[in-house]
Amino acid sequence: MHSFTRRSFLAQASTLPLLFQIRAGAQDPAVFPGLITRMAEPENLEFPFSSLSTAITPNEQFFVRSHFAVPKIDNEKWTLSVEGTVKKPLTLTLENLKKLPKRSMKATIECAGNDRVFLTPTVAGLQWGHGAVSNAEWTGVSLSSVLEAAGLNDTAVEVILEGADKGQVNSDPKSPGPISFARSIPIAKAKSDDVILAYQMNGVDLSASHGAPLRAVVGGWYGMASVKWLTRLNVVSKPFGGFWQTLEYSYWEQLGDVPTLAPLTQMQVKSAIARPGRGEVIPAGKSFRIFGAAWAGESAVAKVEVSTDGGKTWSVAKLLDKPERLTWSLWEFTWNVPRQAGPAQLFVRATDSSGHTQPTTRDPNRRSYMINHLVPTDVVIRS
Repeated sequence: MHSFTRRSFLAQASTLPLLFQIRAGAQDPAVFPGLITRMAEPENLEFPFSSLSTAITPNEQFFVRSHFAVPKIDNEKWTLSVEGTVKKPLTLTLENLKKLPKRSMKATIECAGNDRVFLTPTVAGLQWGHGAVSNAEWTGVSLSSVLEAAGLNDTAVEVILEGADKGQVNSDPKSPGPISFARSIPIAKAKSDDVILAYQMNGVDLSASHGAPLRAVVGGWYGMASVKWLTRLNVVSKPFGGFWQTLEYSYWEQLGDVPTLAPLTQMQVKSAIARPGRGEVIPAGKSFRIFGAAWAGESAVAKVEVSTDGGKTWSVAKLLDKPERLTWSLWEFTWNVPRQAGPAQLFVRATDSSGHTQPTTRDPNRRSYMINHLVPTDVVIRS
């Protein structure tokens, strides 16, 4: 769907009840549930998680996270520079990259602030619900193959991924003029099979909103690492101390009795209920399908459990596909709804292949990020 058509639909859809949008999408595949606008400019749009139906998120429903306005890029003139602590600096065109061995990878991308709306007290930042997360199949080239072509020096420790999007940061501390969005990843991660430089998403060329002509996809890490509109790979010999590496997208880590800010990296094990929605009325005395998704970053989901009595007891849900690293798994649970009318509180929790289970309570050292503690879905049973 072309950008103009999508934006026009969003402008109208944002004023409609979400249920109407979902029903419209179900009736006509050409119409999708409208993305939820969390900020109009820069563009920050949330996937309506209640419309989840397939493992692969359609491109026009994939959530959008932007820190600055979408940069205007001429694909014909665009280049990617590879520089820094390398033996042979490179300047690559899109055509150059497409001549390298092609790779495809399924990966879930989650904003580090996903579910921020559920934090109490309210914290600063975009008030995402469940939908600042989506899953796609990405196609491009391995970052490792590009670094191999440039040749890494022995002193290389990180690769800074820098995008074409830039602007002035006016929060305290204020940036010294416009700065580009940039994040770094360690050399070990950069050389792994988990990282690709993608020019396609679900089989079609990237759209402007999703980072065309080239973006990074850092599998298993929060979305801030998957830098869009890539223009430069800067290999460095000491850890990067950029704004979005230290002041933003960081959390408090205890080193003994000394709290130290550390950059966010791996996504935490997590699950969410897509249906029923909060406040939904459930028919008493019947069977009801509880449905959602679970993901575990660099690990795979091992188990999903559902509680229909406020967390007192738990039952294992059915995984609908074979769990894989980097990508979410859909799950379902058949609830035999009690005959007695009244409120009910549902929970879901996931456990990964390393044995980590979602925590019951929130760790305040995570600031406003890495939100994976249990969040209730309150519904009403009615005859």
